[in-house]
Amino acid sequence: MKRILLSLIFLLGLSFIFTGCEEKVYIVRPDHTPPSIPKGFCSITADEAVWLFWDENDEEDLAGYRIYKKRDTHSDRYYHLVTVDTAAYIDYDVKNGKTYYYGVTAFDYDGNESALSDIAYDTPRPEGFDKIIHDFHRYPDVSGFDFSAGLVVSWDDPKADVFLEYDSDFRTYFLWRGDEYIEIQDFGFTESLDDINVAPDTTIGWSNLRWIEAVLGHSYIIWDRYNDNYAKLRITNFVRSYGILFDWAYQVDEGNPELAPRPPHTDSNLGVAANE
Repeated sequence: MKRILLSLIFLLGLSFIFTGCEEKVYIVRPDHTPPSIPKGFCSITADEAVWLFWDENDEEDLAGYRIYKKRDTHSDRYYHLVTVDTAAYIDYDVKNGKTYYYGVTAFDYDGNESALSDIAYDTPRPEGFDKIIHDFHRYPDVSGFDFSAGLVVSWDDPKADVFLEYDSDFRTYFLWRGDEYIEIQDFGFTESLDDINVAPDTTIGWSNLRWIEAVLGHSYIIWDRYNDNYAKLRITNFVRSYGILFDWAYQVDEGNPELAPRPPHTDSNLGVAANE
């Protein structure tokens, strides 16, 4: 009887032990859900470079982004350019005057990849900073500017797009058009040269006069109607010897009004993005 009682106690203890140590079973389901499509994708035009930016995704399992690029406007297929882990990239593999198309996807650690974002397209162009031209009455040889070459020239140089005058009576600077084929307009005050993205419609805002007042902090758009090229400059300071200090950019692609950032747009001819 004593042996039976001890056996029952032993079995009861084993039952307690196994009940207390019961293992929990977890079911792991595979993740087939891709991250959301990156938003706010846009580009900024630079000199032999294109800057790409977008809003960061907020998925916890986000692994990074893949940028896709298209060089040929006649093709509908984008190729994988680069993989990055931040929401920005600068593409230096470009040439001024040629248009490029970009899109970005997001992917997670399980290899799921989103669809391609809206497309941003860009045409890099030359630019320059801290150029100085002076009053053409006093310093005629350094009073004009040729945007196509990025050079300070004489006011009467055939390639001078604009030249500067300082009116002592009014104590005011004026930008003059180089010839009858040059159009100019005041875009108003801007924080930087990149505040002007695209030249306006060719029928709007151009000065009816040969000259326009040069105002500190203002940006100006220039259109060479003969060659159909656009340029811009921003006056950053007035300097000694009756001059202005300015930044500039020039679009070498004829007929292309793009001068700085381009807003993203949807490409109706978008093909399937290439795999990494």
